[in-house]
Amino acid sequence: MQPAPCLVFLGYFAVLCYKESLGVHVSSSKDKVEVDEFGETVLSCDFKLQKKQTPRLEWKKVVSANDISFIFFNDSLAASLQGRATMMESNIRILNTTRADSGLYRCEVTAPLDDKTFHEVSIELKVWVAPGIPLCDVPASAMSGTAVELKCRESEGYPASTYQWYKNGVLLAVNPSLHARVTNSSYTVNSASGTLQFNTVTKMDTGDYYCEANNGIGKTQKCAMRRLQVDDLNVAGIIAGVVVVALVMLFCGFGVFYAHRKGYLSKGNSSGKDGSHKAASQKDNEFKHTKSFVI
Repeated sequence: MQPAPCLVFLGYFAVLCYKESLGVHVSSSKDKVEVDEFGETVLSCDFKLQKKQTPRLEWKKVVSANDISFIFFNDSLAASLQGRATMMESNIRILNTTRADSGLYRCEVTAPLDDKTFHEVSIELKVWVAPGIPLCDVPASAMSGTAVELKCRESEGYPASTYQWYKNGVLLAVNPSLHARVTNSSYTVNSASGTLQFNTVTKMDTGDYYCEANNGIGKTQKCAMRRLQVDDLNVAGIIAGVVVVALVMLFCGFGVFYAHRKGYLSKGNSSGKDGSHKAASQKDNEFKHTKSFVI
């Protein structure tokens, strides 16, 4: 009587599982680790062997397929970890974690005497970084009715920061149309990019502005307060300036006309012509004397 195909398959699968268990096996108690910058963390790596032996343990940091560096090799930690990390058997304990430590780590164990001689496990380390002091770009002045953009940005924090804008110490609503107390609802706040955009500013938008950056790590940071001065367009001043320029041009034209009528300009031209005629006559005489001398 032939065994059922399913029984044959199950038996084959059991043999494979049994052979797979007859070798080194590596695991981690936590394959995703998160820690605040400058905090303490542990990258765990546990292994079981088939036979009693001294395995080879290596830790590597994987940046890309072509960029892999040793973290623990030949029973020694890499220079970047020395002095701030220790080995706890096969685990790495980092006492002072920095943002440069973020990345994918791989624990590899080689056991030459086992049927399966090699196994590895990967651990992802994320280091949360508090935001830095943001830089704010606030124009010093603007004309009423024009579009104005205020910018705020910081690049140190991880994850990325979100932003809030303040005017005269009062938080500006992200959606001003929902707040009846807002005097100018033409602005928009982008909390992700950190911009404060006025479609049309008014004199009431004059004030002291600053922004805050926060990503939930550490304390909130804010930029230095800057003043925005909004002035109305001085129509009377512009008209007065145009009139002054027109009068100056009129007087200049009148002066040229008067000088021409009096002959001041023509006398100058006559003198120039006489001088030219005298210079030409002098050259003719010199030419005649030269010619006579040659003959």
